[in-house]
Amino acid sequence: MPPQTSDGYPLTDLARAIDARLHGPADLRISGVNSLEQATRGDLTLLTGHRLMAKAVRSKASAFIVPQYYPDLSGAQLVSAQPQFDFVRLITRFFTTQRSPTGIAQHVVQGTDVRLGRDVSIGPFVTIDHRTTIGDRVTIYPGVFLGEDVTLGDDTVLHPNVSILNGCRIGSRVIIHAGTIIGSDGFGYVQHEGRHHKIPQRGIVVVEDDVEIGANVTIDRATFGQTRVKQGTKIDNLVQIAHNVTVGEHGIIVAQVGVAGSTSIGKQVMIGGQAGVIDHLTIGDQAMISAGAGIEKNVEPGARMSGRPATQRTAFFRTHVLVQRLPELYKQVSTLEKRLAAMEDEKSQTRKTKKTT
Repeated sequence: MPPQTSDGYPLTDLARAIDARLHGPADLRISGVNSLEQATRGDLTLLTGHRLMAKAVRSKASAFIVPQYYPDLSGAQLVSAQPQFDFVRLITRFFTTQRSPTGIAQHVVQGTDVRLGRDVSIGPFVTIDHRTTIGDRVTIYPGVFLGEDVTLGDDTVLHPNVSILNGCRIGSRVIIHAGTIIGSDGFGYVQHEGRHHKIPQRGIVVVEDDVEIGANVTIDRATFGQTRVKQGTKIDNLVQIAHNVTVGEHGIIVAQVGVAGSTSIGKQVMIGGQAGVIDHLTIGDQAMISAGAGIEKNVEPGARMSGRPATQRTAFFRTHVLVQRLPELYKQVSTLEKRLAAMEDEKSQTRKTKKTT
């Protein structure tokens, strides 16, 4: 990363880092990044499209990263084919402070045969049990518990009070936020003579490289074998993943989702907040499950599911429109019933009149 000065970075350096086209003064220096509304002089901000132009015109930012050149915009512009991604790249490279290794704090408890990599940072009141292996440049915040035979890959970060229980394996460049528990027992019981008897949970959890797991997530160890979260998946806060679940590569699982045991989730699947998935299902690659959906059967690759119980999104919205019209339809049916009853009465009176004559 280039050395930062008190007056920031030349805008030409930022343009060069993301191969963007610069419109504006080459000697302009950028000292920070911020949103359109909160940006001030010296800041770079993101404008994703023309619909936000009114906010951009009022913004006090000195420069904008944009998908195309906007002549009505007064600040300097970095034109990028992928502005959101490039904005993230610039923040990461120029405006994010890298944590320096701090070594091992006092009050760290280590078992036997613990192996530590180079440049680790371990905060106070961390417990590391026997035969655990910690990779290079790992950061462990205070209060973390690592059980026996745990493995942490290089450049992984464990935030405060994370627990990784016996035998679980965490890959490289994994971020796990505060309070998450990896490897607690799966919820497995067998009923006998009216009582629930615990099934021993003998498996582990494997979290592959480049996964990020939010705060207070629980991922249960397998009954046998592995519960696995594959490479690149991002999991939000308060998610429950049960025993023997497999989550495919580069998925998104939003807050308060629950996935029941032995379900297999494919690649690049997106699951909205508070959705629920029952056990032993298969969710196909690139499926999208809406917030609050209840998945009770297998989902085909690429399907878009909504509702509880979930159906294909198009069918769900057609049904939803009809449900909204139910009061109106009820009134119409009631009116028709009354008219039909009146017609039947009229016919009955006509027949009686004919008989008397």
